[in-house]
Amino acid sequence: MKVLHVIESIDPSQGGPQCSILHHAAAQGMLDADVGIASYMDDAAKAHVAEELDGTPAHARFSLHPLPRESAVGRPFALAAARALGPLIAHADFVHLHGVWEPVLLQAARIARRLGKPYCLTAHGMLDPWSLSQKRLKKRIALFATHRRMLHGACFLHMLNSDERALIAPLGLNSSMVTIANGVNLGDIIARAVPGRFRASFPALGDRSFVLFLSRLHRKKGLDVLASAFAEVTKNRPDVDLVVIGPDGGAEQDFRARIAASGLGSRVHLLGPVFGARKFEAMADCACFCLPSRQEGFSVAIIEALACGAPALISEGCHFPQVGAARAGRVLPLDADAFANAMGEVLDDPEAAAAMGAAGRQLVHERYTWPAIAAMMLRAYSEATVAKRASALRAAL
Repeated sequence: MKVLHVIESIDPSQGGPQCSILHHAAAQGMLDADVGIASYMDDAAKAHVAEELDGTPAHARFSLHPLPRESAVGRPFALAAARALGPLIAHADFVHLHGVWEPVLLQAARIARRLGKPYCLTAHGMLDPWSLSQKRLKKRIALFATHRRMLHGACFLHMLNSDERALIAPLGLNSSMVTIANGVNLGDIIARAVPGRFRASFPALGDRSFVLFLSRLHRKKGLDVLASAFAEVTKNRPDVDLVVIGPDGGAEQDFRARIAASGLGSRVHLLGPVFGARKFEAMADCACFCLPSRQEGFSVAIIEALACGAPALISEGCHFPQVGAARAGRVLPLDADAFANAMGEVLDDPEAAAAMGAAGRQLVHERYTWPAIAAMMLRAYSEATVAKRASALRAAL
């Protein structure tokens, strides 16, 4: 099967969805699918992609199709991208769109409909109530004017978890929905998550334990909650630091100000985006992984942390109740005291933390590996393609 993924930016420095798409495409390639990714990308993005995929088997590779840069006039309509997407979509058997609001997706959906090509769409959490509440009026107009047709034209909407499926129900979309989680390459992560290597490469930590946050520095990620929780934890624990990894998404300045106001500047380390082995080494060395997010579609970083044996302290807004059910960490309300208490429990009880880590790795092994996820998605593509052909045949009779 020839599969084309379309996303505005595939640069993994932009966050978890880009990383998951890269590894999902690679896993589909390992199952003998002919896979391509069409995206705007510059040289820096290409370098980040290569770094993220370092160590991936050669036969798992896929084709990257850089879309041309848009002019000032063409940017709101993705006109240059449309010209490039035409032959790519014509060559594909199935098109997988990632995102909702970007003009390039509207163009890809329009071309797919014109050519009679089946497509699906993964919203990556962009249609849940919290996301829709941001720039609310603009999004309501877009849904009414253009985007509802794109969504209704999809063979199915790909949901990352059952919560996401329930949260978008009020939109009244008539497309079918398929729930398939994200995954990880467990063996690759275990091989690269070498304990002690991150600490050795970052002498500022000394021998102190550290809490790890790894995500975009965006308001929705709960950095305000993280700052308050860490300030509370440090009152009785002089031997713990906080390591923050990820690109600035608009909240870095506020987070730095909160840390400075708490007098904790020397114990909080902002490293920017980190890729490949170094990311997994940080997860292997941390006392716990912490993500107090207001909203997540399905965080790949959580699965990666679990695969590295890190206890996961996450918010209810991460929509990942399996962490609590498997006793691989804690699922908490978005409250600084709750996160501070959970951090304290993990830091003060290494044996319990080790048990959480083992449970998390087992959970990933059983349910969240890319080969299994990729096979399920390819099967969903095939079933949707057959259903679309049958529908077209019935309409022609």
